[in-house]
Amino acid sequence: MHVEILKSKVHRAVITEANLNYIGSLTLDEDLMEAANMIENEKVQIVNVNNGSRIETYLIKGKRGSGVCCLNGPAARHGAVGDIIIIISYARMDFEEAKKFKPSVVFPVEGNLLPRVKQ
Repeated sequence: MHVEILKSKVHRAVITEANLNYIGSLTLDEDLMEAANMIENEKVQIVNVNNGSRIETYLIKGKRGSGVCCLNGPAARHGAVGDIIIIISYARMDFEEAKKFKPSVVFPVEGNLLPRVKQ
């Protein structure tokens, strides 16, 4: 048996742009994508904390370190600059494998940047 489980999540990113005239997708800072174990063109679900909308789209790499989180095309109708969103991807895997799997979860800080690690 296979199940679909949480693979990756960027929790509480802030929308920095909404571009209705783009083809469609979510542009996300490459640092956040990498930290969350997400790849370009991966299907994601976007949950808007401010208005409750839930949509599916795909990822486009944004400039590394820029903090960009831009809803593009029709997705731009589901959020406004400043809205808080959760970006989720799922994976399908064997039931036993899924029990042991640990998702990648990222909690961005102000500016949609990765938290600094104290050394």
